[in-house]
Amino acid sequence: MKDSQHVRGHGFGTAPVFLAGISTILGAVLFLRFGYAVAHVGPAFAFGIILIGHIITIATALAIAEIATNLRVEGGGEYYMISRSFGSLVGGTIGISLYLSQAISVAFYMIAFSEAFVPLLTWIQAQTSLTMPPIWIVRLVSTLLLLLLIIFKGADMGVSALWIVVSILGISLIMFFLGRPTDTAPSAIHWFSHIKNPDGLFTVFAIIFPAFTGMTAGVGLSGDLKNPSRSIPLGTITATVTGMIIYIFIVLKFASCMSPESLAEDQFAMSKIALWGPIIPIGLAAATISSAIGSILIAPRTMQALARDQIFPSSLFNRIVSKGRGPANEPVYATLVTSIIVIFFVSMGSVNLVAKVISMFFMITYGSLCLVSFLEHFAGNPSYRPTFRSRWWLSLIGAIACFVMMVQMSAIYAILAFITMGLIYIMIKKGRASAYGLTGMIKGVLFQLTRQLQIIIQRRQKSENLDTWRPSFIAISSASLSRLAPFDLLRWFSHYYGFGTFIHYIKGFLNEETQAESKRTLEHLIELGASSRAGIYVDTIISPSFKTAVAQIVQIPGISGMENNSILFEFNEQHSEAIQDIVDGCQFASIVDFNICVLRSSERHFGYNKSIHVWLTPGDYRNANLMILLAYIIMGHPEWKGCHIELFGAFENKDIDRQVQRLSNLIDKGRIPISQKNVQKIPWDKESQTYEALVSSYSKNADLVIMGFSLDKLTQEQGAFFKRFESIHDVLFVRAGERISIGENE
Repeated sequence: MKDSQHVRGHGFGTAPVFLAGISTILGAVLFLRFGYAVAHVGPAFAFGIILIGHIITIATALAIAEIATNLRVEGGGEYYMISRSFGSLVGGTIGISLYLSQAISVAFYMIAFSEAFVPLLTWIQAQTSLTMPPIWIVRLVSTLLLLLLIIFKGADMGVSALWIVVSILGISLIMFFLGRPTDTAPSAIHWFSHIKNPDGLFTVFAIIFPAFTGMTAGVGLSGDLKNPSRSIPLGTITATVTGMIIYIFIVLKFASCMSPESLAEDQFAMSKIALWGPIIPIGLAAATISSAIGSILIAPRTMQALARDQIFPSSLFNRIVSKGRGPANEPVYATLVTSIIVIFFVSMGSVNLVAKVISMFFMITYGSLCLVSFLEHFAGNPSYRPTFRSRWWLSLIGAIACFVMMVQMSAIYAILAFITMGLIYIMIKKGRASAYGLTGMIKGVLFQLTRQLQIIIQRRQKSENLDTWRPSFIAISSASLSRLAPFDLLRWFSHYYGFGTFIHYIKGFLNEETQAESKRTLEHLIELGASSRAGIYVDTIISPSFKTAVAQIVQIPGISGMENNSILFEFNEQHSEAIQDIVDGCQFASIVDFNICVLRSSERHFGYNKSIHVWLTPGDYRNANLMILLAYIIMGHPEWKGCHIELFGAFENKDIDRQVQRLSNLIDKGRIPISQKNVQKIPWDKESQTYEALVSSYSKNADLVIMGFSLDKLTQEQGAFFKRFESIHDVLFVRAGERISIGENE
């Protein structure tokens, strides 16, 4: 309990979240560049910029609100949410880039803060003839004073200052809206009026967009909030909507009070309109100092959270920076490190170049937050139960808009931002080999996608088109760990055209011992599939007998979303004791109209994978199409590259002319790479030569021989047919259980 209180910090309510957000939204861009936007694109397109910008920011605000109500949010704000949803690798990567953006933002705001003193210094010099100090001295002095104030007084002083500066900001806006039109005011609002040769829309958007990005400023105070699950959604959404409404009215005020040319000429155009002009530089000072305060409060807390999670490469650095001061866990050491970064960039005098990169990193952060929300919606994770729910399509739009606008704003800086993110990821990955990135969430997304596709396929499944048949095989074997032939054959069947499920059979009853064996075997099969790049699904089954195992698996639904339509059995030519089990399995498979393949494997293991011989007899036309298709599918695998298929038709002398014509028609109509020169029509005299002898005389050197079989004859002979053809090595016996077409008009 003590640790929990220690981490919770000051126990602020919702107000600091709103104040930090609104003071950053209504910042330097509002006072210095919004008149420029109206002048260059006109009021209508200025509204468009506000709309597009807030599509991103509102989607992000809703995503933040949702994630915040699902997690017990602690110190680190956006980083905490991303890391706890994406994992330490992705979360740490985004967290470091977010921290750098926040830290450098302090320098940006302090430079803008010093601009507010330019009118005052100019006026004093004109009135007194005194030499005023250079503006860079004003920047450094004001920055040092702010940093010292935060280091010694902490967040309490910072939040108190927020109340003051937001009050000044509010007064300056009220006096601006109470102001009257200038001499250059148009008689009516011209919605598409702008200056000649204006800057492009995306150029203006890139300059204006940072005005909308402050809504997450209050999220960084998460570790100091009493009830972050309530304060973050309420404060963030309220600040975002309030800022959008104010910007809309500012565009209307500008368009009705000054001409586009006047707005473009003077960055302090608001002073010409306001009821009391000097309030605008004062408001600018208040806006920029409040934004700087918000950033200097947030950045060290993000760094402290990163160090607490051991994200930085140095364990000593992590240990020092993660320490806090006092019962509120004030991040004094992280603030000191941040101060060094701030002073460095302030001393450069201009951060225009760096500001574009900062905007990119903020966009990455917003896009990631929206992506988290979308993926969590899509994954359907039971542990994701936010009390506030956004809409998945809003989060998706926000994520896409972020990444698209990054490229539109500056493709070069977008690429640099992604490269930097990649380098940070690699740096973190080196010290976290066992950490996972998006694995859990992506697994959930794939599960949901597969589930929905399976449902759609089943609902829309009609009678199968004979011309579009594709194999969906189940292979079952008890020798999976000692013979790879059935596994390889299934790989070839499933490479491109179909899908395969390989099941290892374990004989016995389900108990702790057989279950443990099942798990070990499954792990081995998964490794085997990965090493061989097999696109098949593997599993195990425990059953008292091979017969009952087959009865079970022919009834299971297809893993791929399509129903299983074929089964593959296997036995070795030197171990034929499993034939009776296979005969029984063939009978079960025929009941459900499965296509049946029985592989008789040999020590030769398909030889050189260069030749496939397909044998047809007059009684095999039921099986012919399936046999030819399977040969074609096998030949399409890279391991059978350069293979050729030869088709042998064995016909009796008295019927050879009719059978040859029938076979030729079949080949001519087929869409398979078997030319007529590879088809041999063999006269066969049954009385003088057995079928086994005929096949052996032509195919003893073939790498794979495919021939048909009759289930009735096989049952009568109790599998004796499979034992024949002794001089042939690997044989695939095929029996078609469904009608399959290989021709257009067959």
